Amino acid sequence: MTELWDQVSARQPVPEPGFVLVTGVLALLLVVVAWPQVRLGITVAHEAGHAVAAVLVGRRLTGIRLHSDTSGLTVSRGKPRGPGMVLMLAAGYLAPALLGLLAAYLLGKGHGVGLLWLLVLLLAGLLVWVRNGYGLLVVLVLGGGLFALTWWGSEDAQSVAAYLMTWTLLLAAPRPLLELLGRGRGRSRTSDPDQLAALTHLPAVLWTLLLLAANCAGLVLGVGMLAPELV
Repeated sequence: MTELWDQVSARQPVPEPGFVLVTGVLALLLVVVAWPQVRLGITVAHEAGHAVAAVLVGRRLTGIRLHSDTSGLTVSRGKPRGPGMVLMLAAGYLAPALLGLLAAYLLGKGHGVGLLWLLVLLLAGLLVWVRNGYGLLVVLVLGGGLFALTWWGSEDAQSVAAYLMTWTLLLAAPRPLLELLGRGRGRSRTSDPDQLAALTHLPAVLWTLLLLAANCAGLVLGVGMLAPELV
């Protein structure tokens, strides 16, 4: 336990700006070229956001499902209306950007390894609530890979992984909302913005734009933390 705590709390030197920019470019390529795989990771963060928000507003979390088409579902019980329900629904699309901002802050403080351990803990917590086989496999693979990296990986590998994941969270967060806007009237009427529209009587497209604006703001703030020379 002492060795583990030393790893979690240790501070690593902040890499040179060139390294940070290169990992950002690589993350952008991943978002463009390997979107189905990246989207699955974003869905994990999305559903985690729903789950955490549900618990924080006093709802009873009953389960999370992740599907091979990169969709997901978080089920909770509680009041069907009110601010708590609105917050829980909005948290899904906000979660990747918020997690990316937290990750950028930790990297800026030199806690890249601590960030990786935090992600391992979050995935371990999700594992308790996943209710389908594919979802269990996804969380186990992600969590197991991160655990192996944090326990046995070299400092360079850990640093590359931490920056890649942070950039990917920030860069990928707006894309699902852009896709939702692109589908227009052909989108599913069970999407989070449509459910928010039913609760608040604000149009679904307005909710989509608000969530997109928040994610874009998170991207700008995150870039300012990771690569201040770009802003």
